[in-house]
Amino acid sequence: MISHRQGNAQRIAALDERAEALHLKRGMGIADARAMHPSIDILEADPEADRRLLEGLADWCDRYTPLVALDSTDGLYLDVTGCTHLFGGERAMLDEILSRFFHQGFDVRAGLAATPGAAWAAARFSGDRIVVSGEEEALLAPLPLAALRIEPDIRTSLESVGLRTAGAVMAAPRAPLARRFGASLLLRLDQALGRLDEAVSPRLPVAPLSVERHLSEPITLTEDIEQLVRMLATTLKADLERRGEGARLLALLLFRVDGAVSRIAVGTSRPMREPMLIQRLFHERLAALEQDIDAGYGFDLVRLSVLSAAAFDMQQTDLTGETSDDGADIALFADRIRARLGEGAVLKPIAVESHLPERAVATVPFTEAPRRIAPPKKPDRIKHPTPMTVFRPQRPIRLFRSPEPIEVPATEMPEGPPLNFRWRRALYRVTRAEGPERIAPEWWREAPRDEATSTRDYFRIEDADGRRYWLYRQGLYGAALPAPRWFMHGVFA
Repeated sequence: MISHRQGNAQRIAALDERAEALHLKRGMGIADARAMHPSIDILEADPEADRRLLEGLADWCDRYTPLVALDSTDGLYLDVTGCTHLFGGERAMLDEILSRFFHQGFDVRAGLAATPGAAWAAARFSGDRIVVSGEEEALLAPLPLAALRIEPDIRTSLESVGLRTAGAVMAAPRAPLARRFGASLLLRLDQALGRLDEAVSPRLPVAPLSVERHLSEPITLTEDIEQLVRMLATTLKADLERRGEGARLLALLLFRVDGAVSRIAVGTSRPMREPMLIQRLFHERLAALEQDIDAGYGFDLVRLSVLSAAAFDMQQTDLTGETSDDGADIALFADRIRARLGEGAVLKPIAVESHLPERAVATVPFTEAPRRIAPPKKPDRIKHPTPMTVFRPQRPIRLFRSPEPIEVPATEMPEGPPLNFRWRRALYRVTRAEGPERIAPEWWREAPRDEATSTRDYFRIEDADGRRYWLYRQGLYGAALPAPRWFMHGVFA
């Protein structure tokens, strides 16, 4: 038996057939059960483990339909609309599901009906029954009130007035039922009978495109899986071409014969539909996960799905047969690296609108970086600067992640560059200097501060050995504030 704490008492949460034969029931107190049968074995419930097991069974049921939803803590909903003919019909599909669960060691009951409510009732109270559309009322009539999926307090109230079956509720006038027991009772009844639609939300998004291959002989080798990926990608290519799209996110599902499912996903920085390139990405991903994928007795079903797609831009080839897209090879290289090492393995710097140098550039994952569609235009040559020409001051090759403090003993004048400075315990003598370049933070982003302490004056400095630095003074001299501080922010080539 399995026990759980309900209120201040430990009660039976689940029990097997042998425990039921001893006249023990769910909800009975553990103390009463031990008093009746001192030798019974009781285990503490583990809701998290039960949840993981149910999600694993839901993954396995994806082989029958992608529309799988969790039903509380002990059930699954499978929307098999349009899928039954792939397995020989409704009865053949239901028998196969029950048989496979039995061989995996599970004792399950199933029901198939046109409405979720009728299927729920058939699975729990009729056992392995297929309810033909229109026979929902005949199914529910003799069943107890629990078959309507109503709250326990409503069920108790109905039983207190003599309504103990679903048929008795259906025969009673609707208006008095709604006034006394609430609208939820009639809602559940109408949903079970098909008078109102009931939405069942799948636990995973449904892929717009999927192809799969059922295998008569299970496979275990990575090379065989990669060959199947290429075959399935070839089938997907025709569908993607018809839609004018390319895959941005692909998922490979490997269904093991004993019920375990492995999900492997790869992303692309650009829309892709070439089977060979898709195989390369999964080759890298499988190589990275080789130790984590347990083939067991083999995989008997392999599915390749497109989880996300985007418009595919056709590239014009030149006379040599090559495309003019110079970034395709870099994108493929980045995709292969990310497939093997993870999404954060390849980052790309992008410009950010900010006055502060440390915030002017940000690194984002390669797939999130904006793609440049057209090549940049060559700037027009200006022989003589005009009054309207704006020159951007030179920036250092290496910019430190965080400015490092330096010691400046003296300057030529309060607002001028330093004569020498000490940085990382070494003294540097300044021979040339250029500046200042005043940079202030964005007033609309920063918290209100005094302008004298937030303003930076940058200088380009060259020491006696020809090394060049980019340092700044934060604060102004002569103000009734703390003395200005100096920082090293970068170095030039």
